[in-house]
Amino acid sequence: MIDKRKLSTIVRAALKEDIGKGDVTTQITIPGEIRALAVIVAKEKGVLAGGDVARKVFEVVDKHTAVVFHRTDGDKISVGTIVADIEGTAHSLLAAERVALNFLQRMSGIATLTAKYVRKVKGTRAKILDTRKTTPTLRIIEKHAVYVGGGYNHRMGLYDQILIKDNHISLGGGIRNVLRRIKDVNSGKIFVEIEVKRLHQLERVLKYQIDRIMLDNMSIEEIKEAVKIVNGRCELEVSGNVNLKTVRIIAKTGVDYISVGSLTHSYSSIDLNMKIRKIGEEL
Repeated sequence: MIDKRKLSTIVRAALKEDIGKGDVTTQITIPGEIRALAVIVAKEKGVLAGGDVARKVFEVVDKHTAVVFHRTDGDKISVGTIVADIEGTAHSLLAAERVALNFLQRMSGIATLTAKYVRKVKGTRAKILDTRKTTPTLRIIEKHAVYVGGGYNHRMGLYDQILIKDNHISLGGGIRNVLRRIKDVNSGKIFVEIEVKRLHQLERVLKYQIDRIMLDNMSIEEIKEAVKIVNGRCELEVSGNVNLKTVRIIAKTGVDYISVGSLTHSYSSIDLNMKIRKIGEEL
């Protein structure tokens, strides 16, 4: 579930960006008393995500707008699927239309791509993770879309997990110094993960209390060897060189997690259309 307060902040910011001081075209051309019906229809297949976000958009614009979703997050949709029916004033529907569709299309695109990766690793132990490569200020809804698509969320930010990467190691005086500092202050309080680029680093890292090791940009043969070396002593995650062609090969090595940055930075939005008509008229 998306935090309601954070969702409200995101939606209000998006509406302020789009509407500003008011929809001048609608205000000039359409009488305020006109009531209308709208239907959101899928124009391509995919996995739906963002229903609650779109509903919130209509609610913030006009709390009297009636929104009925016929599909829920995680449902498969195809060309012609009726996703939702909306009723309200023409002014309200037109003001909310673009922002609601923007959220729905993008979140559905993320969920759809995530579902493709999840299907690829089916039958293995590997779980698909997202990353912090998200749109600034929209992380919570993009990570929610990953979850809807069957993926798992990596850390939400820099505050909820220790993830030691190459820059920390080089600036902190090497692996030993960094891990000693973590050991001195952490005592198992926060989940600890460390990025490893070379196989010879594994035994050194495993001497410390580590929850997960990230294998960064390793070859398939190196990943297989890493699985043997670690032998279940901690979780293993693969990062880098992951795409729909390679992900199953990686998953079959026996790793626990595969992180995929493209889920939230290289997806294609799902095409959804919103048709609006005056009450009493045919679409």
